Amino acid sequence: MYSSILAGALFGIEANLVHVEVDISTGLPGFSMVGSLGSEVREARERVQVALKNADFDIPPKKITINLAPANLRKDGTGFDLPIAIGILQTLGYFKEEATRDILFAGELGLDGEIRPVSGILPIVREAARRGIGNCIVPWDNRTEGGMIPGIRVRGVRSICQLTAFLQETDTDRQEELLPSQPCTTRELLEQEQPAPGNDFSGIKGQEAARRAAEIAAAGFHNLLMSGPPGGGKSMIARAMAGILPPMTWQESIEVTTVYSVAGMLDPENPLILRRPFQNPHHTISGAALIGGGVHTRPGAISLAHRGVLFLDELTEFPRTILECLRQPLEDRQVNIARAQGNCVYPADIMLVCAMNPCRCGYFPDKNRCRCSEGELAKYWGRLSGPLLDRMDMYVETGRIELEKLQSIGQGECSALIRRRVVEARTIQEERFRGKKYSFNGDMEAEELEHYCKLGREEKKLMELAYRRLELSARTYHRVLKVARTIADLGHSERIREEHLAEALAYRLTVGARKNPGSGSSGG
Repeated sequence: MYSSILAGALFGIEANLVHVEVDISTGLPGFSMVGSLGSEVREARERVQVALKNADFDIPPKKITINLAPANLRKDGTGFDLPIAIGILQTLGYFKEEATRDILFAGELGLDGEIRPVSGILPIVREAARRGIGNCIVPWDNRTEGGMIPGIRVRGVRSICQLTAFLQETDTDRQEELLPSQPCTTRELLEQEQPAPGNDFSGIKGQEAARRAAEIAAAGFHNLLMSGPPGGGKSMIARAMAGILPPMTWQESIEVTTVYSVAGMLDPENPLILRRPFQNPHHTISGAALIGGGVHTRPGAISLAHRGVLFLDELTEFPRTILECLRQPLEDRQVNIARAQGNCVYPADIMLVCAMNPCRCGYFPDKNRCRCSEGELAKYWGRLSGPLLDRMDMYVETGRIELEKLQSIGQGECSALIRRRVVEARTIQEERFRGKKYSFNGDMEAEELEHYCKLGREEKKLMELAYRRLELSARTYHRVLKVARTIADLGHSERIREEHLAEALAYRLTVGARKNPGSGSSGG
């Protein structure tokens, strides 16, 4: 007696179809499973046997062999419980083979027969739809998540008994009554204005240069480093940036939701992520938690910030080895994790925002309060490598806020007004990069700069002078052009002018400034 059931296996954020083959024959009673199985899949043997027994299914004492094909593909997670159980029941004749045709199954079984939610349903359903499978049966709590994918009917079930009754039923109307389909989440959800998270810029006093830098960074998706004494508002500005980011497109929303689906971090009732993510890990975070990986490979904080902001507060408190791990993802916009089974890829198209103090005590260059020697300053800044600082598009210093500004009556410009300008600049970029794989100035490839960042004669002279005097690298030169392009977009200028380049250059942390912190850009 033999049957084959469709299931899905995750590798990174991608899914592969798996055939769960079940054979039940006479011989010494036993239950064996093969097919390159992870520990959770091997444990399914006990879960499935007990769940079927407690659900009052009669399992005869025969030799049960389960093969998860293809055998060379690693299978992890608890989502194979349900297809294994369905394969056993079908082989024993509880329902006909036609009942499971063109259906993919995914779900974990409780010992009482309850079907529990699993992570990664979204990419599994998406792969099933891509392969032309017409139906997918998932746990009840995963039904809305799976229903976001068009072109496939997704049904949610609560227990193995309910599912068996559904598969035994031949009348279509009765099936609809037992398991009503969950309607797909539609794109109109993205058009609903969501309340801005985090701080509002209206509550931040002073720091005009940093506020301007934050607006430019948000508009063009540029990396930003802020340095200043404690209490100056660096963290407040970073958190307020979450409220001025442009809305995500439908494709971006699905990308982010897929990452959170694999991580098992979605809300069962409202799984579609509408706002750009904001991740703020502590400086004690491990490399695997920041970049991804671990024994059971999962996305790290940098992938959870995909299409959004990764904010590293107290940057110099992070171990240098951890910070150096960011270099490849910042350049490639993805994380590559090498495994014996192959390379596991997670998306990591982020805007990196960092905040730090200018020295160990935090008060440089205030000679009345700073007690750091030149050697201590050099050692402090030595925690950050040149290649990492080169990948920061913008650098701005936040000074001590004057008393008059703190006591001033009224509020500054609110996040809603700033966001309006950011969205306008984003619209310009969408038109510019229509049909390309990126849509922000900060993501432009080097070969595209000549086309989109053309300079006039005077602008070229300015950049030639800056390249020599500021000792810019080729990467830094390109990043200045990208920032200048965003500044021009915010000003609704078709071409990059001298004033746009001058402002972009003012946000560079130069080689000289690294040797003498406090002498670099102030963003103005």
